[in-house]
Amino acid sequence: MKNNFGSRLGSMLKVDFRRMFKSKLFYILLACALVMPILMTVMMAMMDGSVTVDPQTGVESVMVGPENTWQNIGTLPGGEAMGGMDVFAMCNINMIFMIVSVFICLFISDDFRSGFAKNLFTVRAKKGDYMISKTLAGFLCGALMLILYFVGAVLGGAIAGLSFDLHGLTTMNLVMCMLAKIFLMPVFVSIFVLISIAAKQKAWLSICGSLGGGMLLFMMVGLITPLGSTMLNVVLCLAGSAMFAIGLGIASKAVLNKTSLV
Repeated sequence: MKNNFGSRLGSMLKVDFRRMFKSKLFYILLACALVMPILMTVMMAMMDGSVTVDPQTGVESVMVGPENTWQNIGTLPGGEAMGGMDVFAMCNINMIFMIVSVFICLFISDDFRSGFAKNLFTVRAKKGDYMISKTLAGFLCGALMLILYFVGAVLGGAIAGLSFDLHGLTTMNLVMCMLAKIFLMPVFVSIFVLISIAAKQKAWLSICGSLGGGMLLFMMVGLITPLGSTMLNVVLCLAGSAMFAIGLGIASKAVLNKTSLV
């Protein structure tokens, strides 16, 4: 009974988490998640009111900076009338869903490049355990990046002197929004794990494939996890993540079973 599923998965998780917490890339991505919203918010606020002139037409354009801290998280009710929404509509916390692909792709490709994966499957873990462990490690990384981005957005808003008004929404809506985003992360992680396992040691190919695959769902994130999220959004994200994790997990295992490990 010592080699049952629980003990194998626990052993695999210990290996992956130990490697992750010793990885420089992990901490670099966490630092980027924290610093990005601060720099973006402060720089956009500083550029508010600046005028640029098109040299060909002579038309003047006035730069409009953000007015509200929560624009970094999502669109507030009546947000169309706020400043900086064109930029923050795309460059907000939802970028994390794509950035986490870098960690997953490099994490998995390193296993195949070094020969660690082949040795692992020979003496220690089964392919299903490997896939589950990588998905959970990617989920933890993505969840931490989302939390740190939220912290950075709050700090950036405070530094830039932006409003913290929720425009009719409640703190619970904000909490549900963040929970929904965190619980939606496994959908993207499962896609990235599948593509990374298929690409194996070709990190560049897995990153390009992951970014392309993730973009198919990226535009849906804001609709599924709006600032006005409720428990229904959280439940839907949980259900969707479970379906994707199981379905793509089976596909990932099939890919590992049918292809060479080197």
